[in-house]
Amino acid sequence: MLRTKTARSIIAVCSGFIALFMLVGPAYGAKGTPTPTPAPVQQTWEPRNVNATLKGSGATFPNPLYQTWISVYKQVNPSVSISYQAVGSGQGQTDFIRYLTDFGGTDSILTDERIKAEAPDTLHVPTVLGAVVPTYNLDEATQPLRFSAETLAGIYLGDITKWNDPRIAAENPAIDLPNRRITVVYRSDASGTSAVWTDYLAKVSTDWRTQVGSGTTVKWPAGIGAPGNAGVASTVLRTNGAIGYVELVFALGNKLPVPQVKNKAGNYVVPTLANVTAAAAGVTIPADLRVSITNADGANSYPISAFTYILVRQQTYTDLAKAQALTDFIYWGLTEGQGASTRLGYAPLPGAMRVKAIEQLQKIRVGNKQVFNGPVK
Repeated sequence: MLRTKTARSIIAVCSGFIALFMLVGPAYGAKGTPTPTPAPVQQTWEPRNVNATLKGSGATFPNPLYQTWISVYKQVNPSVSISYQAVGSGQGQTDFIRYLTDFGGTDSILTDERIKAEAPDTLHVPTVLGAVVPTYNLDEATQPLRFSAETLAGIYLGDITKWNDPRIAAENPAIDLPNRRITVVYRSDASGTSAVWTDYLAKVSTDWRTQVGSGTTVKWPAGIGAPGNAGVASTVLRTNGAIGYVELVFALGNKLPVPQVKNKAGNYVVPTLANVTAAAAGVTIPADLRVSITNADGANSYPISAFTYILVRQQTYTDLAKAQALTDFIYWGLTEGQGASTRLGYAPLPGAMRVKAIEQLQKIRVGNKQVFNGPVK
């Protein structure tokens, strides 16, 4: 990171308050290739006036946020047209790998094996934090229920089949639970929300880890499937006695209950923005930013929290204008767009993670040209 006296002088004259930094990305390419010339330093940032049409697909988890970003950004930069199809993380990954889209949305990280075999120059850019919540439809529940990890695993394994099971009743002594069969609802599509949910269950339940495992798709031991967060939410909404798992925004949007979940510290917590953010505190962030924060330490951590990511290509974009438009849009989302995340029920990125996300954008090259070099803030 470089900061020159000249830059400080210019900035001081302009505003007196802002300190901007110029980041120079490392060289990428074959051995012996000259270090590429950095993009011009953008002392004050605004989207570049390029004409481009961008196409993305993927996770339903962040879809409400991404649609809001796209709508607002159209007013910020009318020369750029962006579409995003909420088809699930699994399909979004496949579309991205096959070059059917310019970027992908995913709540589940690509594995080392898949990156090496199919997408060696993939970069993961985290955008926000979100919560996956168990939600239910139970007329007799006059107040929000509480669930431990063991109870949730038991329900989804098919071991707990009735709402008045002693294990549920012990956690909810003030509620007269009915002798009604539980209808388990899961995602039928390849889903990042499922990846987060099953990652959590695999961490907290040995039976789940050995019998089912984790991933965007698994062989579910019990229940019925529905596509997308919206599909699970609507199925739960119309089925008395159902339980499902959805991203928090979909539970709130459908006026479904959001229960307390017992965390690793033994405390029952709700997925407030503060508790979701707490799940990311103290987690070691690897260089490639691929990290799981389910079942995190901390007295207030909500245990089913996760980053959601945009997938981009480090060095195989060929259209400079499109690459510039894409990096500008993502940068805008990581900075100006974070305010919308809070209003919609997502937790904004912690400052350190936002810095690392912007540094991912600075790695992108078209040919030998660095595409983006906006200020880190």
